[in-house]
Amino acid sequence: MIRSFRHLIAVGLVSVSLTACAGAPQSQTVALDDLPMFGAMPKDIDQRLQNASAHPLGHKENPVRVYMPEGEYAYLQRLRCQNGNMPAFERIGNFGIGPFGHIIDGYDVKCPGSEPAQSTIFMDMYFPEYIETKAPPGFTLAAD
Repeated sequence: MIRSFRHLIAVGLVSVSLTACAGAPQSQTVALDDLPMFGAMPKDIDQRLQNASAHPLGHKENPVRVYMPEGEYAYLQRLRCQNGNMPAFERIGNFGIGPFGHIIDGYDVKCPGSEPAQSTIFMDMYFPEYIETKAPPGFTLAAD
């Protein structure tokens, strides 16, 4: 039941995201069955991971991989600024389909008195059982 409900939400979000793309040619369509949702991985995930690694972790093209909103918050609570303090963070929205075929979220991350003082970190919350062990450039991760 919950999985069905999540699928309906995902279909609605993808429909909104796809129809909201201004200037997208009419001939470009995406079959919803081709979009991996809620932990389903695309068939070419290894190639997508390799392509993403060309970008810094947390970049829109290499989002931090976590599972569900709880994973996003757990990761961000482990994140540390260069001065050792925990950053302030706030979700600023979803940013459409990311490199792994899932909807990605963006977070405004602030480190007052440290560098970088402000960053946007992108996250993909559809990686069940995956726990990211690396930090974006300019940050470290606290031990659990």
